[in-house]
Amino acid sequence: MPYDLGALEPVVSGHLMEFHYGKHHRAYVNNLNRLSQESAEALAVGNVKRYIELTHLVKFNGGGHLNHEFFWETLAPIKEGGGAIPDKDSDLRKMIEAEWGTIEKFQAHFNAVSTSIQGSGWGWLLYNKGSHLLEYRQTPNQDTPADIGTDLVPLLTIDVWEHAYYLDYKNMRPTFLQEMWKVINWNKVEERLAAAKKK
Repeated sequence: MPYDLGALEPVVSGHLMEFHYGKHHRAYVNNLNRLSQESAEALAVGNVKRYIELTHLVKFNGGGHLNHEFFWETLAPIKEGGGAIPDKDSDLRKMIEAEWGTIEKFQAHFNAVSTSIQGSGWGWLLYNKGSHLLEYRQTPNQDTPADIGTDLVPLLTIDVWEHAYYLDYKNMRPTFLQEMWKVINWNKVEERLAAAKKK
């Protein structure tokens, strides 16, 4: 975690982070470690049936770990630049404005579509290496952008599983999404875009 559990307040409380990072994310890591060991043991003794059964669980928990790790790095405390909009001359700002018109329109689109995710999932801003354009996509459960396509490089994500917001926002997912822009680490998003363009 690149900041203290209470550092994202008042947008995300330290109390919520204790559960989200300290319990939910930790559970994915613990499960992944255990399942990886069980998978290796099943393969070592030739139990392919058991190995295949475990594959789905490894993918789910592995995705949970990767998505959360990426999410934490997508955020920054307000006093450390969280929420500071990219400079108008930055590649990121220009690409967002080319696709959505303005940063505000992009955020409104992201919020509206992410709010509509049924059940649990993630909203993503992605760079498409094939088209060289930005895209919004969503993934269900703990699927990652790699599950959508190999040309898609994640730049930004917001977790819309209920555990990401319920303790602070109850059932108000739209309010949670609106508030999250106050702690988005746009510098990190810009770094990711620059790296994606070099690949």
